[in-house]
Amino acid sequence: MLNDEELLRYSRQILMPRFDITGQTRLKSARVLVVGAGGLGCPVALYLGAAGVGHLTLADNDQIEIANLQRQIAFEQSDLGESKAEHLADRVRRINPEVSVAALTERLEGDELQRQVKSATLVIDCTDNFNTRFALNRACVSARVPLVSGAAIRGEGQLSVYDVRDEASPCYHCLYPEQGNEDLTCSEAGVIGPLVGMIGASQAMEAIKVITGVGKSLTGRLLILDAWQMEWREMKLARDPGCPVCSSREPA
Repeated sequence: MLNDEELLRYSRQILMPRFDITGQTRLKSARVLVVGAGGLGCPVALYLGAAGVGHLTLADNDQIEIANLQRQIAFEQSDLGESKAEHLADRVRRINPEVSVAALTERLEGDELQRQVKSATLVIDCTDNFNTRFALNRACVSARVPLVSGAAIRGEGQLSVYDVRDEASPCYHCLYPEQGNEDLTCSEAGVIGPLVGMIGASQAMEAIKVITGVGKSLTGRLLILDAWQMEWREMKLARDPGCPVCSSREPA
């Protein structure tokens, strides 16, 4: 149930007929794991915290550096050297004390990764390396937890939802094989600041849609953004019947 303060805080969402009390209650009951507290993770966590997701777990083992401040909007000059996950968690709490927020400052991998994914309603990939993305995908497929994936570099971004509860949905590995993909980071190729905000905010929107069941998610679709031309392209994604990660999934 929502208390009086929550009804007032979330009134602009509850006013929408399709969203209503039911959607807000679903958000309050949700547990979202956000992996990465940088350029994408900052807007994701801030928007989901403000929207009333009941429990957020923010995972990142990095500290805030001066080069982050150009795009990681939760941080400021006086935060240099602090833990990204802990500081972002504190920012969310200050925006919305009704939300429970946990910070994980160790690298999320192995059994702990599996445990965190299994306890989540939804996982959001805000990382910048393929190894972590593939590990997250495998854990989400195994636990049948939907994955909202975003990426941004230079002036280009991508966004999709991988939800193996839907038998037609591909997983991340269906689109990107593990062999032949090399990491290209922002420190090597650069990135324009507002781009990560656009992709991160879009990830938050997709998460809200998946959790509440309101709207049409990006499951089975990939959005590609060219920010310099301000052009969005959509690609239909098909499940790979030979995918070594998801081809043997059991029916729901």
